[in-house]
Formats: sequence, C-alpha cells, structure tokens
Amino acid sequence: MSAATNNPTPFLFVAVNAAGGKKLGMRAAVTEAALQDSLRRDRLLLLRAWRAPQWAAPADVVNLPLKDQTSLNEQLAALLKRGVPLVDALSVAASVVSPKARAKATRLRELVSAGASFSSACEQVGGFDAVSVAVYRAAERTGDLGDAAMRLAGAARRRLAIGQKAVTLMIYPAVVLAISVIVSAVMLIVVVPLIGKALQDAEIDLPWYSQIVIGTGQWMRANLAIVGGGALAVVAGLIFGRKFIVAIVLSAARRLPAIARLQTAIEAARFFAIMGALTRTGVPVADALAVSSGTVSAPLLREQLETMRRRLVEGGLFRNLIEEVDELPLATRRLLVAAERSGDLETAFDGMAEDMGDEVARRSDRLMALLEPLLIVVMFSVIGTLLVSIMLPMMSAMRGAG
Repeated sequence: MSAATNNPTPFLFVAVNAAGGKKLGMRAAVTEAALQDSLRRDRLLLLRAWRAPQWAAPADVVNLPLKDQTSLNEQLAALLKRGVPLVDALSVAASVVSPKARAKATRLRELVSAGASFSSACEQVGGFDAVSVAVYRAAERTGDLGDAAMRLAGAARRRLAIGQKAVTLMIYPAVVLAISVIVSAVMLIVVVPLIGKALQDAEIDLPWYSQIVIGTGQWMRANLAIVGGGALAVVAGLIFGRKFIVAIVLSAARRLPAIARLQTAIEAARFFAIMGALTRTGVPVADALAVSSGTVSAPLLREQLETMRRRLVEGGLFRNLIEEVDELPLATRRLLVAAERSGDLETAFDGMAEDMGDEVARRSDRLMALLEPLLIVVMFSVIGTLLVSIMLPMMSAMRGAG
C-alpha cells in the first residue's frame, strides 16, 4: 500500500458558491473526485483544480497529527471494548481530537454510518498512515477493532515520546546558536563601531583581524536595511526549507558515531512497535515486514529488512534471516530467534519496542550531556572572537600610554 493511497495530495482549487461568487483555496484530498465531494459538502462547486507540491499544504492538513491519532485510538479502544457501536464511538472520538482534526473524525463517522468499513473510510478520508490502515483492516477480519486501536494508541504514545526527545535534541542547539548569532550581530552593529571609531581617532595601530571585525561592524551599521532584509531572507529560507535542511543535517549527523547509534535505536523502536501492532492483529510476519520496513529511514537497515521480507516470502526461515540483519544488535537478534522458536513473536516485538524506547531515552540523555558543554564552547568562541578583536588593541594602547 503506497503512501499516496493513504495521504491526500494538496490541491489548489477554484470553486463557486450558491450565490455565484468564486473562491480560491487549497484543500487536501486523495483524488480530484474526493476533492469535488468534499467541496460539495461545503456547498461549493469545483471549477478547476491543480495538484500542488506536498510541502505547500500544512502537515496537520495532509496527515492526521500523531497526537490526534493517539487520542482517537484511545477513545475508540475504551468504547469499543465496552460494546459501544463503532458509529457512536466515532461520535465521541470526534470530540476529543483537535479542532483541525475534527472534520476528519466527523467524515469517518459519516462514511461508516453509510456502510463503509472503518479501514476503507480511513483511506478515503486520508491522513492515516499505511500501518494504521493495515492494522484496522486486519482487526476487522478478526473482529477485534478495539484491541487494535488500543495497540495503535500505545505505539503512537511511544512514537510521541521518541519524537519529543528528537525535537529537544534539535531545538537546544538551534536556540543556543541563534542566541550566539543575535548577540554577535548586536555587538557588531552597536558596540564594535563605537569602540572602533574611538580607536581610530586615537590613531592606534590595529591588527588585521581587528580591522576586519571593525570594518564589518561599521558596514553593517551603515547598511541596516540590507542587513535586515538579509536576515529576513535567511529566516524565510529556514522556515520554507526546513524539511530539506533537517534532511541534510540528519544525513550529516548519521556520520557521527553517537548520533548514528541513537538514530539506529529510534528506527528499531519504531520498527518493533509497528511489527508488534501488526502481528497482534493476525497479519503474517512477511506482510508486516512489507509495511513496517517502509517506515524505516536508515538506508542500510531498510535494505536489510526488505531483503529479509523477500527471502521470507520465498520460503526462508525467520530464525535464519533475522541473523543477517546485522544493523540490529546481536542480543536483539538472538532474543527474536528464541521468541520465534517458542511461537511468541508478538510479545517479543512489544518487549523490544519498550526496550528500544528506553535505549533511546538513555542515549538522548547522554548526547544532551555531551552537547551542553560543546555548545557553550561554540557560543563563547563566536562572542569571544569579537571581544578579543577589540579588547587586545585597547589593552595595547593602555600599556603604551602607561
């Protein structure tokens, strides 16, 4: 199942309302026909539609936020396991998600009440990933949608915790570096030109590095409009190109051993959480691998998992094939071999997901402890360079005067 099947595409559209007025807007839909149906419910008639790039639409419009998926699944699990009909459970679930996701939950209820299965309704509404749809479809065959929703909610909570760790690791360096740049810019524009003018008036011989710093500060002060426009352009570039920038940073960061090990732990935690959720609902291991390997972003681990799935379909044994996935720790592979022999892979996947989640927390704390002093050194290096370039000539002048 492709991501395009489950995640809508943003459309730029022109529609006309009942009064004859035209409306230009952007809305996410799986197909143009689905867009037309969505606009019709809002009493709008579609005139033209153009597919827009995926980045053009906000993420919370195209994909149902993970926090809302957690709330939705928790509510469904609590109600369905107590015998509440699915349509009524969806009515309640629509009240616990965010306002932006409420329209999707309401549309789910409409489709289910009209006779659609819950998994197909999720595909039509969009915003649910391939894993969730596959779990829902398998649970509908076994008649245990409430238990599946509970497992998806647990997996989503673990993913949220891991995501919060990753966000913290990325935000902290960004904040420290931003403070360093702002303080340096203020010093260059306000402080450095004043001190530089005083030194030049005193006819003090300045070293080359002081001349560069003072000259830069004087130019920035004389061209505030250009500096301000450049700063706004950089901020805009960071905002609109954040996905590309994050991808480059992560690609470069994977070359560092500490970050590479953390990334492997994050990928493994997500992989085992998905495998546990799928196999618990009766999905065969090979089919579960086809879905879960697509969520792994580490190239080598993903390649090994896809190779394992292909050879498993061809008749290979899980206990032999898992040994070849050397991107996973040796202890993890041996535990999975033992679990497969005992016929309890589902429990092993869940346990591995929890263990890897704990490993992510430990490695994140260690990396943060390493980053804190390193960032302080970087911050003082940036600001200290400016201070040294203006303080050394002043100290030289004071010694000469003495």
